[in-house]
Amino acid sequence: MMKDIPIIIVDDHILFSQALKGLVNKFEGYQVIAQLKNGQELIDYFVEKKESPAIILMDVNMPIINGVDATKWITEFHPKVKVLALTMIDDESVIINMICAGASGFLLKDIHPNTLLEALNKVMTDGVYYTDRVTKALINATTHKSIELKERELIFLKYACSDMSYQQIADKMCLSYKTIDGYRESIFDKFNVSSRIGMVLYALKEKMVEIK
Repeated sequence: MMKDIPIIIVDDHILFSQALKGLVNKFEGYQVIAQLKNGQELIDYFVEKKESPAIILMDVNMPIINGVDATKWITEFHPKVKVLALTMIDDESVIINMICAGASGFLLKDIHPNTLLEALNKVMTDGVYYTDRVTKALINATTHKSIELKERELIFLKYACSDMSYQQIADKMCLSYKTIDGYRESIFDKFNVSSRIGMVLYALKEKMVEIK
């Protein structure tokens, strides 16, 4: 029998968190393994090496450590764990901050339960879930900047916008993984992003690459 996909809810509104837990546990194949009240509790959870979730349902505005900073921490130290932002804040800057921090999707708390289930399924199969609202925010978000990349960085960026792993990109470019990591960090810095998703979205928005 297949094990349920583990989920952690991080939200400081206890009543909402409890209701969300009940909803998720009714979805076939999913199980909430922990409810935490802020980003610090989430970090402590991972430090204590408890059962790792596949998906984190992350609120944005929380005390001590907020959702953006908690998502950045997860992206850096546990990149295989997917973060779905779930908030009441319908603001483009919040959407951009969460996506650039590494979130795999952004949902408003007033969505239909079926939409939440669709998002969970999409994140597990495709790695990301973007609504039309998120796509529009990404298109409208930042003022155009003239960013110049070196020739090898552009080649790396093209491969990074595919489904190739960083190791596969290194092999394809006949370079060491360390060199590829250097390209990645350089582009992250130039684009002012902290995740591969943020890098790819920026590159597509600025038409620096084309996906065929």
